[in-house]
Amino acid sequence: MRCKYTFFVGVLFLCFNLKAQVSEVNPPDYIKTITFKSENSDLGELPIIRLGETFYLEFDALVTNEPDFYYKIEHYDYDWTESILVRTEFLLGVDNFRIQDYRNSFNTFQLYSHYSLSIPNPQTRALTVSGNYLISIFDRDDQLVFSRKLMVYEDIVTPGISIKRSRNVQTIDEMQTVDIEINTNSQINNPLQTINTVIIQNRNLNTAIKNIKPQYTIGNKLIYRYVDKTAFYGGNEYLFFETKDVRAASMGVEFIKLEDIYHSYLFTNRSRANLPYTYNPDINGQFKITAIDREDVSVEADYVEVHFSLAYPELLNGERIYVYGNYNNYALDDYNKMVYYPEGKIYKTHFKLKQGFYNYKYVVLNADGTLDEGRISGNFWQTENNYKVLVYYRDLGARYDRIIGFNEVSSTNITN
Repeated sequence: MRCKYTFFVGVLFLCFNLKAQVSEVNPPDYIKTITFKSENSDLGELPIIRLGETFYLEFDALVTNEPDFYYKIEHYDYDWTESILVRTEFLLGVDNFRIQDYRNSFNTFQLYSHYSLSIPNPQTRALTVSGNYLISIFDRDDQLVFSRKLMVYEDIVTPGISIKRSRNVQTIDEMQTVDIEINTNSQINNPLQTINTVIIQNRNLNTAIKNIKPQYTIGNKLIYRYVDKTAFYGGNEYLFFETKDVRAASMGVEFIKLEDIYHSYLFTNRSRANLPYTYNPDINGQFKITAIDREDVSVEADYVEVHFSLAYPELLNGERIYVYGNYNNYALDDYNKMVYYPEGKIYKTHFKLKQGFYNYKYVVLNADGTLDEGRISGNFWQTENNYKVLVYYRDLGARYDRIIGFNEVSSTNITN
């Protein structure tokens, strides 16, 4: 009887793992500035790519031995469980191939090698279906170095998006609601069952709202006008700094020092949660690599040790403060966790970032693992945010989830 029970539990465990949701793996400390680019954008933004469009994955290895890296591409369903498609059904050509495009840094204090993977390329000639993908980067010993998600969509429907103040009177001053309208056609079968929608605020997949079904239909239109289900906290405009000139203090930088590399000390920040909202243009948590007097910033931009400081009371009960932004894919890691210094009643941390313009904010990780993005920055309905909507579709009897529509808007013109 015990053997049967052990076998049953083992089968359950195996089945669970076969359908486990995949998570991105963050890189080790020597891998920096992971960036997706398309033919139309050089921002390090969330990779949402039109089917057939060329895109690039770039990153730096802060070592001097020019290590070899290999890439692998996998297809996933809407919920980020691995799809049942075999590789030949979603990929034309082969993957698991060495990244051959790399160059060494030039005229920099910090030595590094810059790697660039383009899709399509002579080996991987095309991604042939839409949907969720995961690109994994391995070293020559077949050890996973890091992985990143991307979404590939087809232009079949274009969701209409409008941003409203919260319909809940308790959160009307803090939250923004996303209303969606999708005009389907005769090619979409049983949309209430076959359509799934995802809303992403400021290109942050960690806080995306998923599993959204239409609230009701009017003819061929799918209507989403929920009170709370599609609402996000507004947050505040991101803080920012610029290090395009390492020899001078630029925006947000109080002073600099030259040691082994340049060090930029940012002005000390303070809580904005209890201050009135003030509009300050930002790039919604993103970053852009830029450097003066450099022709090719991919290999000529240097790395700077950036020092952050926050005047804030010490948090107890296991709460922690992090420097948050897309510079590291919104990850909470040891290096961007702040340390409290009681003598100055201040939190500090420092880490290397490539020259450029960066958005960031401070967030609190609670002891229970929940993230409080607004405790230090505040939440305001007026905040300008970027919202992206992806429309997933699995036809009756289909074997995988397609992405058949994509659109994005800014909350600049938010209405009641």
